[in-house]
Amino acid sequence: MAYIMLALAISCEIGATTALKYSEGFSRLLPTGLSMALYLVSFFFLSMALKGMPVSTAYAIWSGVGTAVIAAIGFTFLGEELSAVKIGGIALVIGGVVLLNLGGGH
Repeated sequence: MAYIMLALAISCEIGATTALKYSEGFSRLLPTGLSMALYLVSFFFLSMALKGMPVSTAYAIWSGVGTAVIAAIGFTFLGEELSAVKIGGIALVIGGVVLLNLGGGH
């Protein structure tokens, strides 16, 4: 159940960060409100996930997966530049999450 809560938290965080891009510095009401609401819901689900897993594991997965997916959204849909260095950085983030899990994080 903790991993389901974590998946919901990640999904909301990805939606919130995407909406944040469109808020234009909090000058557009709808994306700003959507971003704030989704971050709030994301933190709620993250707190529920923490009832069943260590904070180090949960936060590493939440932030790492969110970072990797947001980067992919940026490259795929928002016209952001993709480089070998950026790919390497994403690989290091994912590797860090894997190592935390292999180190007995759950």
